[in-house]
Parts: sequence; C-alpha cells; structure tokens
Amino acid sequence: MTKIRGPQPIGSYKPEDVIFLLKDISGAQLERPTEDREEAIQSGVHYSEMLPVEYRPTERYLSLFHETLSEASYRIAEAAGTVAELILHRKGPDVVLASLARAGTPVGVLIKRYLKQIHNLDVPHYSLSIIRGKGMDENAVLYIAQQHPHRRIQFVDGWTGKGAIRRVLTESCRKLREKYGLEVEDDLAVLADPGRCAETFGTREDYLIPSACLNSTVSGLVSRTVLRDDLIGPGEFHGAKYYREWMEEDLTNYFADMISGQFAAVFRKAQLAAEQLLEQQDDSRVTWQGMKDVRRIQQVFGIPDSNLIKPGVGETTRVLLRRIPWKILVNRLDNPDLKHIRMLAAERNVPVEEFPGLSYSCCGIIKPLKEGTV
Repeated sequence: MTKIRGPQPIGSYKPEDVIFLLKDISGAQLERPTEDREEAIQSGVHYSEMLPVEYRPTERYLSLFHETLSEASYRIAEAAGTVAELILHRKGPDVVLASLARAGTPVGVLIKRYLKQIHNLDVPHYSLSIIRGKGMDENAVLYIAQQHPHRRIQFVDGWTGKGAIRRVLTESCRKLREKYGLEVEDDLAVLADPGRCAETFGTREDYLIPSACLNSTVSGLVSRTVLRDDLIGPGEFHGAKYYREWMEEDLTNYFADMISGQFAAVFRKAQLAAEQLLEQQDDSRVTWQGMKDVRRIQQVFGIPDSNLIKPGVGETTRVLLRRIPWKILVNRLDNPDLKHIRMLAAERNVPVEEFPGLSYSCCGIIKPLKEGTV
C-alpha cells in the first residue's frame, strides 16, 4: 500500500482540535454566482467542481446567530456529550474521529473536547472530504489507517437529511475493503438524526445547530471540498480553499468555546441519555423515514428529481444560502427553531408553506430551471 504524505496546515482551528486532511487550493478561482452555479449543477456539472460565493451575513442575521447560539448551547452540548458517550461505549478509548468536512468538523471538535474534558481522553481527530456521487477521500482514510493502525475510525457529521451521505459512506467503506483490505465501519455519528439513517446520534429532533447558519466562518474558514482532476493529483487529498480574508469575521473557535463551556453542566444528562439509547435498541433503528417524507413531497408537488428536495433545518439553511429556492415547507409556521429560515426566506422572497405530517421541522425545495419539471 502506497504511503500517503501528511497534510499541510489549513484552517483556523487550533491544531489540537482537528487536523484537516485537505489540499489547500486557495489560489484557484472556483466561486461562481448562485444562478450560474445552479444552472451548471442542473445541467450535469458536479457540485464538487466549483464553489458557491460565500454568503456575507447581514448584521441582523449575525445577531440571530448569536442569539440562537446562546439559547441552544446547552441543548447542543448535551447532544454532543450523548454522542461522545455512545462512541466511547461502542468503540472504546482507542478511537479516532474522522469528521466529514465541512458540516461535520465543528461537531467532531465538540466530541473531541468533551472526551478530553470529561474523560481526560485525548483522541485523534481529522477532517476529510466526502462527496456525493464521487465518494470519500480514500487517501485521507488510508493516511488515518497508517497513522493509527490499531484504532477504530468513527465518522462524524453534523446532521442527516435524506441519508445520501450515509449511503456514500457505506459504499466507500465497501470499496476500501475490496481495494485495500481495510476494514472500516460505516457507522456515522451525528448530533441530529431527523432522517433516521444513523445509529449514533444525540437527538432525532430537527432543530437548528447554529453552525448550519454560517459557512466557513464557523468551520475553520475552510470552503466546501473540491475534487477536480486539474487540481487534485492521484496521491493527494481532496481540495479546499482557506478563506484567510474572512479572519476578522471568524467565529469558529468562539462557537466551539461557547458549547464546550457547557460540558461540565450537561455530562450527567448526556451519560443518562446515552445509557437509555443503549438499552432501547429499537429507538436507534435506522428506518430511512426521511427518504419516505421526500418521496411524499415529490408526489404532492410533482418533482421528478429528489436531489431538488433538501429536508431538515441544516439542509434548508444551505438551500437558502447557496442555491435558488422555489419554496420552503415547514411542519408548523410558529416553530421557534425556524426564525433564521423565515428571515432568509423573506430576504429572498421565497414562500414558506405549512406541510402537515412532516417529520422534519422544514424542507427546502430548489427551483428547477428546466421548464415543465414542476
């Protein structure tokens, strides 16, 4: 097996919090305006070959982020602690965290900090790329296996939607086993699993994880990951840009500090929640309920492509920040977790409709650009 070269430093996290297994491609001009990018994606260009223009939040939106973070920090700390306790029980202390860039990185940092603060356990934590339609960065997984041959890898993400990334992860782990004889478990640990496609989760409620509100400024100033043959060689990690120009607006470590500051207050509840989940195995079953919801929405609105439907608070936020939304469906119009969704929708003149029986808090539908597709 070819030895994989180690990474160069990238991002604004402290080195003890996470090591990004990404190639810095900051010099490449990859950003495209939202309309151009949407047209390209719907015409068949892969989303990983270009980047959205980073959304610059308004002062009102930033104040909503701070307000939400203040209100939700205890709840998120408890969910992160619950996940950390489940990982410790199932994988033991010889675990290495591999968070999926970008949304998984802040969550991996929280889990790492919890294990250090509460259990005095310093586990390695890396962040690597996984891309729908292209798979996980094999070089990154091989590098982790080379550095930690006796540790079990635990993949980490922020939340689940339809479960597309979980399926990509499962397929990627199968390929690693076939190509390299590397046994890697496809278990995915997430803070919130409203799509019911993960066994290791802090909650199945669909509520706002404030890191979903912002882009790179809460994720180490790192862009979405990029995979293009002209930028990434065979022995290299997937790429990402390091947005150093956003340094003054960076809230990456502030976010992690705010939540990890609550761990001492929540760890008893987190341990109890983990124990209950371990005892009640049926509650952890994967049912893919999220995908069933998406199919119902497809039928009601006549949407042939499920990729245009993005369920859950996190995914709906992404639709409003970097896609062209058609409409937003909500489980109820007065849901307090959806203040930022309503604000973004109003900014972009996107209708918000109640959709009874939705298992998510909300769902974003991307506008089809080809006539007659809705």
